Amino acid sequence: MNTVTAGVLLIGDELLSGRTQDTNLKTIAEFLAPLGVQIGEARILADEAEIISANVREFSERFDYVFTTGGIGPTHDDITADCVAAAFGLGIWQRQDAVDELLKRYDPDDLNEARLRMARIPDGASLIKNPVSLAPGFQTNNVFTLAGVPQIMRAMLEDVEHRIEGGAIMSKRTIAVQGRGEGDVGGPLGEIAENHPNVSIGSYPYFDGDGYGLNIVIRAFESSELDKCEAAIRKFLSE
Repeated sequence: MNTVTAGVLLIGDELLSGRTQDTNLKTIAEFLAPLGVQIGEARILADEAEIISANVREFSERFDYVFTTGGIGPTHDDITADCVAAAFGLGIWQRQDAVDELLKRYDPDDLNEARLRMARIPDGASLIKNPVSLAPGFQTNNVFTLAGVPQIMRAMLEDVEHRIEGGAIMSKRTIAVQGRGEGDVGGPLGEIAENHPNVSIGSYPYFDGDGYGLNIVIRAFESSELDKCEAAIRKFLSE
């Protein structure tokens, strides 16, 4: 079975301070799932060059694909492009094809030094189109460097899909259980999980105006594995 994995690096001091709430991880996960790519790990990183470069290098070695978001704008603390270049020992320079993308939005006289920072691309990287603000992202080896603004990042994924070689697609099912908490099902679910090692089992409690309960979510690559696991869970619940 061909399992393809991805790592996600969410970059920005504003995420760590709580000033900005991340939504990009959810968007990337939902984008990758139908392609057969499973996210193995996600991290939130400060705007510190050594930390970013080290994590890019580590994730590039561990995962088939890496997604970074944030830090490719025009301000002094937008250092992701430099960090990606450093992670692979590459030079970085102002590319004319990236400048041409910016010229679709800005008049030449408006391309000041700050805006031209967005045209600095690591050597050998391929551009990722940005249909919203036109400032491109880029792909370096197996690393996709995208904007941090959710609307822009989401739009940039359109130019990433054709670059992904996906694997097996994981299916999931949800079993809704009313009037029971995790403490009621924890032991039996643990035994069922041991008997079905190829199935991921999670329980997620909820509380609302009608009472409480939980959703048991099972995930697996093979539908036959899901069938057996679901049958075991429903049998336990009925008893």
